[in-house]
Amino acid sequence: MKLQIDDMAHYLDYDEIIDFGFNPQCTLTKLANEILTFSKDEIDCIKNTFEYVRDKIFHSADIQGQSVTCKASEVLLAKEGICFAKSHLLAALLRCNQIPTGFCYQRLILNDEMAPCFVLHGLKAVYVERFDKWVRLDARGNKLRISTPFSLERENLAFEIRPEQGEEDTPIIFATPDRNVIRALENSKNLETLWSNLPTELHCVY
Repeated sequence: MKLQIDDMAHYLDYDEIIDFGFNPQCTLTKLANEILTFSKDEIDCIKNTFEYVRDKIFHSADIQGQSVTCKASEVLLAKEGICFAKSHLLAALLRCNQIPTGFCYQRLILNDEMAPCFVLHGLKAVYVERFDKWVRLDARGNKLRISTPFSLERENLAFEIRPEQGEEDTPIIFATPDRNVIRALENSKNLETLWSNLPTELHCVY
């Protein structure tokens, strides 16, 4: 994995999507502070934040939800989102606590039998200062045959890449969410529309 931008400050930024910095009194900022308060150190804060988003924020497909969320604050308010949206919230919570995070993507087959087409899947990359390394985390959410326990030693992702099927990792840690991802989320009024508009490739690969 390589960084899209070498300057680490970009991996702490907020914007309209990773929107923790616009209101210090917002629910998102308060939650980040709460998690930090009951965490014993940086690694525990990363673990607690990841597990909150993985377990407390539902994947919209798993609950047959109707909300299409994108901004981190929207995801927290609705308590649901697809993989990209959940990664936006995870980034906002960690960056609020000054833990650098980036965005990673896989290109996977949506469903081998029902929908054999390629779509993107969103992951988080988190910088662990104590070990001076980046680790990827998948906050998609656990369900039958999908389990992503927190680990700094072993990468536990929701889906295993199958190169023989054309699936692939993009070996870049992006500082901001991909534009195609944002466009799909913002332009879909409901999940039915979103499933038809899921991004199939990244806007730009460096």
